[in-house]
Amino acid sequence: VQLQACGGGLVQAGGSLRLSCAASGLTFSNYAMGWFRQAPGKEREFVSAISRTGITTYYADSVRGRFTISRDNAKSTGYLQMNSLKPEDTAVYYCAADKGFKTGNVIYDYWGQGTQVTVSS
Repeated sequence: VQLQACGGGLVQAGGSLRLSCAASGLTFSNYAMGWFRQAPGKEREFVSAISRTGITTYYADSVRGRFTISRDNAKSTGYLQMNSLKPEDTAVYYCAADKGFKTGNVIYDYWGQGTQVTVSS
């Protein structure tokens, strides 16, 4: 199983980025997906989750209203659209997949490598 996250980069405060997470080696539609982030010196933080069908989504309070999670099961890819970015959003972002729909700082079945997001002030 591989989860390949990409789309990170350097952006000014107020800007936008769209992260992608391409899954392989699993039946993507059988897995819920989540996004997490970890800033330097801080613990990993839950960002958002989406159910297998995409009908149910959940966001951390810190990103609700600014970030949008979505998925395209036909492409085995998940997305995280990040708008109105703030310097405090700077972190390595990770995607993860799990058989169950989970929110919060919990363990997922599979994890991808991270993609760096840096927001300058």
